[in-house]
Amino acid sequence: MLLGAGQRVVFIGDSITDCGRRDRAAPYGDGYLSLVRAFVDARHPELELTWVNRGIGGDTVRDLAARWDADAIAERPDWLSVMIGINDIWRAFSPGQEAEAVPIEEYERTLRTLLRRAVTATGCRLVLADPFLIEADVDEPQRAETDRYAAVVAAVAKDFEAVHVATQAAFDRVLAHSPSSRWADDRVHPGLPGHAVIADAFLAALDA
Repeated sequence: MLLGAGQRVVFIGDSITDCGRRDRAAPYGDGYLSLVRAFVDARHPELELTWVNRGIGGDTVRDLAARWDADAIAERPDWLSVMIGINDIWRAFSPGQEAEAVPIEEYERTLRTLLRRAVTATGCRLVLADPFLIEADVDEPQRAETDRYAAVVAAVAKDFEAVHVATQAAFDRVLAHSPSSRWADDRVHPGLPGHAVIADAFLAALDA
């Protein structure tokens, strides 16, 4: 188990992390974070961890940069989990939103800058989760682009000695036996079983 007693674990990202945490499912949301919290607390109640959700639906890495000081650094995390990139990619494939897509070079540069700032300011350890597309065809254009961004996250995780959560690989495992529609209506926003796939990958990565 990588998490330690009394630690503060902050999650930041887009709608996959948000999951209603600002309204109907405050304060943790009803997605993967809530599942991770529930299982870790149940298995390790002696740790008395504090969990914080700072996901906001629709965010790209540019949006994280705009709120990084308030929603990441000011939270003083012992662990900071970042899952971002789905919107950065998706908007390039959404008519009328192409200008809001984040090119891969900007994505990597911004992500590295934000992570370095957080580690320098707080001394936190990092958990980095891949962007994903719940699509089995690796040659489908959006899936192929998603794999490129996920490779960036894997490289950044290695450079920062972060815990790496391979969410795309987790979905690929279940997609080998079932259609995308079983996990999400739009290949992006999972239902509860899809969030369980993500949570399972987090628990394994954290040795929890």
